[in-house]
Amino acid sequence: MSIDLYPALDAGEIDVAVALERDATAGRVAALGAASLFYRNDEGRWPEEIGNDLVSRFPAIEFANFAMDGATIGDVFGEQLPQLIESEEPTLLTLTIGATDLFSAFTNRPKTALLDRIVHDVAEAFDFVVESVRRARPNSLLIVSTIYDPSDRTGRIRGVLDDGGPLPLHALDKLNAAIRTVSSGTPGVLLGEVYGHFLGHGIAAPEADRWFWRRSLIEPNARGASEIRRVWMEALTAAEVLEEER
Repeated sequence: MSIDLYPALDAGEIDVAVALERDATAGRVAALGAASLFYRNDEGRWPEEIGNDLVSRFPAIEFANFAMDGATIGDVFGEQLPQLIESEEPTLLTLTIGATDLFSAFTNRPKTALLDRIVHDVAEAFDFVVESVRRARPNSLLIVSTIYDPSDRTGRIRGVLDDGGPLPLHALDKLNAAIRTVSSGTPGVLLGEVYGHFLGHGIAAPEADRWFWRRSLIEPNARGASEIRRVWMEALTAAEVLEEER
């Protein structure tokens, strides 16, 4: 949900080698993912968002993107968190994790009891990720994001997970509820309500109104990446307003 690859593929702003291999290390990938746009807006593509980025608010801010294509919570612990050097520096972080874990579980069509256990384990690990981030960066503000539903509550995503009947959306609902609970109960954590913002822009919408990449409807397209950025910026702005009112 954070990476540049699929939004850049959607926009055609990517080297041919990357497009053929879908490997972001194979060549140039335009900085059009949610995390990149949150840091610095692409003014040519999104002129209506000029000033709606972090460098406009905090000119000295630096950017590090640890997000990976297809990352699971295990990858966060194994590859991403080790890159987050412990520091007392004020830090703003975003976290988009859990979708791959959940959709991978859907692929195997587990029975309800097993799926509930998987969701419980993912939610528990999510909580531990947040705790680990807060421990590494105690002066941080962390925006956690709910997981979108490309099926628009139909339980069906054409071309992806479309065999074997409707998807068990109760599992998605449980994981998103757990993410909301973490955000409301942990100091320094904000909620990016991506799930609610994206409803109506998935499979049920006309193609021109979809925020998902047409070749894989579980990935954000260029518009979707900008909309995730918008959710994060709105969460940050609301927190700033609340702080000013105190």
